[in-house]
Amino acid sequence: MSKQKIVALIGQTNAGKSSLLNRMAHKNIAIVAREEGTTRDNVSAKIDDAFLLIDTAGLKNPEDDFEASIQDQINDAIEVADLILLTIDSSKYPDQKDKNIARAALKSKKPVFLVLNKSDLGESLDESEFLRLGVKNYDTFRTSATTGQGIEALKSAIKNNLGVRTGQNPDEEKERPIKLALIGRPNVGKSSLFNKLAKKQQAVVSSRQGTTRDVNRVEIKYKGQKIEILDTAGLRKPGKREVGIEKFSAIRTLAAIEEADICALLVDSKEPHSKLDQSLAGQIVEAGKGIIVILTKADLLDNSKPVTSTISDKARKENAEQPKYTEIDNILDNLERDLDFLPFAPVLITSSETGKNVTRVFDLALEIDAARHTEIKTSDLNKVLREAVEAHPPAGLKNTHPKPKYIVQTDITPPWFVIHGREMELLHWSYKRYLERKIREVYPFVGTPIKFSYHNDRVQGKRKDHSKKSR
Repeated sequence: MSKQKIVALIGQTNAGKSSLLNRMAHKNIAIVAREEGTTRDNVSAKIDDAFLLIDTAGLKNPEDDFEASIQDQINDAIEVADLILLTIDSSKYPDQKDKNIARAALKSKKPVFLVLNKSDLGESLDESEFLRLGVKNYDTFRTSATTGQGIEALKSAIKNNLGVRTGQNPDEEKERPIKLALIGRPNVGKSSLFNKLAKKQQAVVSSRQGTTRDVNRVEIKYKGQKIEILDTAGLRKPGKREVGIEKFSAIRTLAAIEEADICALLVDSKEPHSKLDQSLAGQIVEAGKGIIVILTKADLLDNSKPVTSTISDKARKENAEQPKYTEIDNILDNLERDLDFLPFAPVLITSSETGKNVTRVFDLALEIDAARHTEIKTSDLNKVLREAVEAHPPAGLKNTHPKPKYIVQTDITPPWFVIHGREMELLHWSYKRYLERKIREVYPFVGTPIKFSYHNDRVQGKRKDHSKKSR
């Protein structure tokens, strides 16, 4: 896989950009409303495993600092995009605002597609009315996020323009490196770890926050396997990101997460864990990527010890060699609390200064990559499911209980399982966690999120699905 391509949706408020993103992604990601200016931040979605689509806030007059920051986001997206979708409401005559944003897009020298959205409306204008925008040399697409008109043609044209494909042949898959992205807050030690892993100074190391602007890359070979390391810029809370280059970095970091196979989430051992760490971990898991939690700067800790554990591993307190409750024990306890949704994530305590445990990053990457490609026999899976249900049958409503019947694995990277049965919509979220825990007891899937779907089987020619009842 080559570098993640980025496509930016730009245009006036209420041009239908958010609806277009939802339609292209086949799910509701962006908030859609009739009021202008609903989208207040960049929203992104991976489209067909081919490119990252960024939806920006609509073009508005910068009447105050808040609106001015929205305009900066549009400029940010244009700056980092490989292709721009200039989205216009085709039921309205283009005005000066449309001309201004078209001029900004064309000035970037990036490929620009003119997307005439809302083409399902009866009053949709002729294409000639939009030539004054100056994009006559670029492709024009009539789309409707409501009906799906023109969506597949637009996606196909984007892929052709960017030269991306949605899949690889087996030979290419064998040759491609494992992609490991270093993710975290500013000044957490990503560039120092990157340099130590690469064994050469390819990134600028500085104590000043925000030194890394773009995604730095280096490819190494470890135990016969190619590993490409991606060093990303540090991410701060959205409200604290500075206008301009720091916001470019935020978009590129999101793209790096989507591109990577495994993400190493770096947490500063000398600073309290923040909600941003939780948010980044959530984004990594939601994207289905492998994850390693790395506690950096271990050389600054008192009585620290080189341990590798999982977040849920409490045996460290019972270690006979070190019965004392140390600083590192306290940090691990806090981490277990803050990232309690990652019991499967390995935790590695490192120091780029001393080199402690640095090569373990590669060992874990190989282990997690193998876990992400694990395929389990259906018979073995069903044995686990049967024993789990017999030991603890699921609860339900009066006279109506969910009945999980069988399970199959449908995908890898990440592993995906479909559980078939009856009344599956009644399965409580806690029971779903129970089933995942039971599978992980047999197949640990170290550092690997696993996905589940639940399918109601037909009963006597009728589909029993209470979620389909009229409201």
